[in-house]
Amino acid sequence: MKRLILVCLFSPLFMFSQTSGRVIKISDGDTITILLKGKQQKKLRLAEVDCPENGQAFGKNAKQFTSGQVFGKTINFIETDKDRYGRSIAKVYYDNGKYLSKELIKAGMGWWYVSYSKDTALGKLQENARLKKIGLWQDVHAIAPWEYRKMKRELRNKKYEAAKSEIKLKKVV
Repeated sequence: MKRLILVCLFSPLFMFSQTSGRVIKISDGDTITILLKGKQQKKLRLAEVDCPENGQAFGKNAKQFTSGQVFGKTINFIETDKDRYGRSIAKVYYDNGKYLSKELIKAGMGWWYVSYSKDTALGKLQENARLKKIGLWQDVHAIAPWEYRKMKRELRNKKYEAAKSEIKLKKVV
């Protein structure tokens, strides 16, 4: 019984413990793949930041920024959650403690993901980048990635509904 209590007490510490790995792939500005010990790969979605999608304005810039910061380097990370795709959401640190999400926001390469972060300092960094028109904030029509994804979903749904209607018309005729 004592062992069970100890396991319950310390399991959160193990779940949120810091781990390290070498960055071997950059999928986009906020998603990286690392190589752990034992040659196991792990995909990490950066915590507290949402970068433009690859097809979106500044998407390539965000990916290049992330690549320039961490590709090929050994990083430390703390897993904070899992997303709906099964990726680990993680706080990623590199170069003696730099926080990658913070650096992306400061450089105007991503939005503070306010829905999933309580760190108001990141909001202040974003506001500073916006006021100075750094990175994506140069674009007066910058669209947050979550809004961009929502618009793409709605467009896809409209196309699907239109195709369904067309099929029904062909069957009637």
